[in-house]
Amino acid sequence: MKEPGKTETETRFSVAPMMEWTDRHYRFMARQLSRKAVLYTEMIHANAIIHGDRQRFLDFHPQEQPVVLQLGGNDPATLAEAARWAERWGYSEVNLNCGCPSDKVASGSFGACLMANPDHVARLVESMKQAVSIPVTVKSRIGIEGKGMSAKSDYKDLQAFTHTMIEAGCDRLIVHARIAVLGGLNPAENRSVPPLRYEDVYRLKREYPDLPIELNGGLRSIDEMHKHLHAGLDGIMVGRAAYETPRILGHVDALLESESIVAGDDLEPLPRVLDAMQQYILDRFEEGVSPTRIVRHMLGLFHGIPGARRMRQMLSGRWNAGLDDREKLRQYLSDVFAEPGRVESVEASAV
Repeated sequence: MKEPGKTETETRFSVAPMMEWTDRHYRFMARQLSRKAVLYTEMIHANAIIHGDRQRFLDFHPQEQPVVLQLGGNDPATLAEAARWAERWGYSEVNLNCGCPSDKVASGSFGACLMANPDHVARLVESMKQAVSIPVTVKSRIGIEGKGMSAKSDYKDLQAFTHTMIEAGCDRLIVHARIAVLGGLNPAENRSVPPLRYEDVYRLKREYPDLPIELNGGLRSIDEMHKHLHAGLDGIMVGRAAYETPRILGHVDALLESESIVAGDDLEPLPRVLDAMQQYILDRFEEGVSPTRIVRHMLGLFHGIPGARRMRQMLSGRWNAGLDDREKLRQYLSDVFAEPGRVESVEASAV
């Protein structure tokens, strides 16, 4: 058996790749909250990188690093070429999606349906490994089942898949601890209906101690994240909680460094994050990027704080109403981002 390829084996906290959500603007914001979280792109099909607008699909801000490009596809040569572009563009890793359960993705013969043929996935990984020197990783489910196909949802199937990935040289395996039900559940249902089987992932780590294994699926609270970060795995990957309540990322660096939970609501001051985002919005405005493409990712920042509703209303308003130059935009952002402090001051003086 081949040893897994060399990669960083320190415990990781990763933010999951999420379509329409983890674009470069969200990732820049996430990096303001955590220095150590590993960030992922949205899944990008290999063909889009080879034949499409690479600047659009691949560009990222230097502050985003470490950032991983997640690829979709099923052709070895195409994925290898896309991986080469990832390395040229400066990505720290490239990841193969073997976990997306959507019908649209399955109709293209990539995503979770690839788990039905581990030997083919091995060829994909081997081709990418031969093409680049950066780590090549795989994100999967614990298994799959669906109409018209042989189910591969038992632990022995996950075990066989993992063994095959190791043979192919996979540098890290990120496992969503649910099966994917293809053709029977939509993506949202696939995130909640199949039961979580965390023990399968822990058992996998015990049986393959040399392969870095990361747990994904159902992690919402700081307590849950802390527990799994310090329970013998090589990391955790958090999805929707990191988007809907992004201030949890302010705890990540402390969670990775300490076996005890650090008290406090926020370990990264919100005003500093807002200052960084204001400058980022202004810089992108100069490049022709609409503020709406950025601020839509910021709404969750204000979850649970005084004035949150008003903040979200102000950020969701019409951005083209008189904000036609940098100075007007700067003043508007300064006013909006000062709102939490004003609300807190008013409430404090009323006590």
